[in-house]
Amino acid sequence: MEAGGFEARQREREWFHGLTVPPGSWTVLRVDGRGFSKFTEASFEKPFDPRFSACMVETAHALMAEFAAPYVYTESDEISVLLDPAAALFGRGVEKLVSISAGVASAAFTHAAGVPAHFDGRIWLGTTASDVVDYFSWRQADATRCALNGWCYWTLRKAGKSAREAGGILEGAGIPEKNELLYAHGINFTELPAWQRRGVGLYWETYEHTGFDPVREIEVAATRRRVRVERELPMKDEYRAFVGELLQPIGSGSRRTR
Repeated sequence: MEAGGFEARQREREWFHGLTVPPGSWTVLRVDGRGFSKFTEASFEKPFDPRFSACMVETAHALMAEFAAPYVYTESDEISVLLDPAAALFGRGVEKLVSISAGVASAAFTHAAGVPAHFDGRIWLGTTASDVVDYFSWRQADATRCALNGWCYWTLRKAGKSAREAGGILEGAGIPEKNELLYAHGINFTELPAWQRRGVGLYWETYEHTGFDPVREIEVAATRRRVRVERELPMKDEYRAFVGELLQPIGSGSRRTR
């Protein structure tokens, strides 16, 4: 059997789609923990565990490095990775971007936590910087909603309610009722750590570094970059302004100017 012909026939049986991200589009890769409700209940404290948050931040950092992302946001068991509109990673292939982001997240979290974990992935597309601001504002609103629900649910569970009873109490309850429920148990939701209620952002910042020039034998200043992990993100309009400022130097010449 001719080796070349045999290989060609096998290649023909490989099946994948050829979807690509349109050039110049604002793109966000979002990965979510698969089956994390049971996974986290078995391995971490509820409703929030600093150890879990640290693992998610380490995973976000790995994704930031892999995709050269200007901004990464994580809340609950999800991570959103913003790509530069000019990025052409993997030929902008959707299948590659989704599968590799999920693979990197799974490997990084498993390494950080010391237990196997799996993530799935998806892609969000926008045409303007305003779309991106809307996206991250939406995810932060989700962080607040999930945090309030999680604190209410686990407060009831720790007070002796079953999973069904806790779910029944919270079904149909509005935000004021949920805040009152927590207050009755001595918890003020607005005073809980900001990273629980607003998520965590990672972005690049510049800083001045003082070094020594051995030739001239003098101290010299240099500007360098490093990743900042922000656990005290602003919220609502202030957060929208914060994200908007991060986007200003990104993607020069892209459709963000439209």
